[in-house]
Amino acid sequence: MSTGRIQFAEQDGTFVLKFVGEVRLTLCSALDATIERIFSALNFNTIVIDLTETRSIDSTTLGLLAKLSILSRQKVGLLPTVVTTHEDITRLLQSMGFEQVFNIVDKPVPCPECLDDLPDQDQSEEVVRIKVLEAHKILMGLNDTNREAFHDLVNALERH
Repeated sequence: MSTGRIQFAEQDGTFVLKFVGEVRLTLCSALDATIERIFSALNFNTIVIDLTETRSIDSTTLGLLAKLSILSRQKVGLLPTVVTTHEDITRLLQSMGFEQVFNIVDKPVPCPECLDDLPDQDQSEEVVRIKVLEAHKILMGLNDTNREAFHDLVNALERH
């Protein structure tokens, strides 16, 4: 069982996602559904991803965050902001090439009490496999290091 959670809030077109604890694959269906919800909103201004309470984050989640950034640039022409205050998380984001697709800052988000937990989502193994595959393909597209790191995983997922 995951010891992490993702919280969400929206106010006047500003969307905030806060990742708490160990954010893993088990939360990705809810995250993906929330990404779709964000981009179906009519009054869209900005997205902030708060990683100030994140202890660890897996590659599938990072791939979905990259997807969020790509959609943001395509639909509204802006880069989302990632807030990180932990050196190891910041280093991980930089190693994945996130400085190309996010504004990375180290100032916490105001109004943490405004956030609600994302609901749990039960997904079939096949749906999860497809989401993991999509997330890793997106990460591979960010840089050559990611392409090499996730090549075998993507090939294995595509074979199933």
